[in-house]
Amino acid sequence: MTLFDGITARLVETDRLSVNVLERAGDDPATTGEHTVVFVHGNVASSLFWQEIMQDLPSELRVLAVDLRGFGRTEHMPIDATRGVRDFSDDLFATLQALDIADAHLVGWSIGGGVVLQYALEHPVRSVTLQSPISPYGFGGTRRDGSLVTADAAGTGAGVANDDFVQRLIDHDTTDEAATSPRSVFRSSYVAPGYASEHEDVWVEAMLSTSTAGGNYPGDAVATSTWPGFAPGTTGVLNTISPKYFDVSGIVELDAKPPILWIHGTADAIVSDASFADLNHLGSLGVVPGWPGADAAPAQPMVSQTRDVLAAYAAAGGEVTEVAVEGAGHSVHLERPASFRQALLTHIGYVGRPADPAPPTEAIILRSAD
Repeated sequence: MTLFDGITARLVETDRLSVNVLERAGDDPATTGEHTVVFVHGNVASSLFWQEIMQDLPSELRVLAVDLRGFGRTEHMPIDATRGVRDFSDDLFATLQALDIADAHLVGWSIGGGVVLQYALEHPVRSVTLQSPISPYGFGGTRRDGSLVTADAAGTGAGVANDDFVQRLIDHDTTDEAATSPRSVFRSSYVAPGYASEHEDVWVEAMLSTSTAGGNYPGDAVATSTWPGFAPGTTGVLNTISPKYFDVSGIVELDAKPPILWIHGTADAIVSDASFADLNHLGSLGVVPGWPGADAAPAQPMVSQTRDVLAAYAAAGGEVTEVAVEGAGHSVHLERPASFRQALLTHIGYVGRPADPAPPTEAIILRSAD
């Protein structure tokens, strides 16, 4: 595991499993929740992806990043997808308890955004930051209002995974010789064109840490007569975010509503109203044959769904800040680190030294009950 300067790793034993946690050397474990930030990574990734922003945050904060079950160095136990992402959020809660962290600012990327929203439904948090999060209604197979397109959630879950990509994860392929290699997928999907980093090997290393053992990535699928011929099974990562099992739109009804920052790139290829990971959208483009048409299999308006739910959250008394970063892809914290840092520090109420840059107020849309 490649660690950057000042970043340390340790395994935390919980009553559920052994969890890998990245920390910064010198951070004070006695730091209050008000000044503690916990990062949760996305799918086919690990805590390694957070190292640059961890290094760059003020030393007055305590900063941690966790590996989810089946990723990085965290124990690779099977995932019960019928619970949505609750296995992940319960693991996170057990980890923070083991670290004596009663509450904190949670930051979730992609699937991690779903995990921290599920966590907030069940436990107190200081704030929630969603970076390019999956829709509150899951990934694929829903209409604008979150209702299922088909009763069996056909076309969502583990069956979406590309078999060659999975095999290349198994083979630990570090090349860019095929479009389905992890490195090529990172370049085409995780970031927008033009991104380059001396740390790309580390990002690929993080992707290759994904467990493909039974019950992990991608999970199982079942046959169905509904196009495209498969529906979610009951285990594994991709089934946890199928709308058959996942729905965190209930945040609107929370009595105590933590402030939410939603930061996303306008060129995101994964989470989009026209996502290249949405089988219904790919069907409309002719990539997946036999598409039954927009009435029977509409593309999921992922970003619009998130905006709708967060608007309802604000109307119900919550505080929501949206930062849309022009031209960035799925990984704003890598592609536009200064914008991400500024937005996050403003959101958590950090009052920095005079040298700290001002927040990008021109990119912020505030919504609240006021």
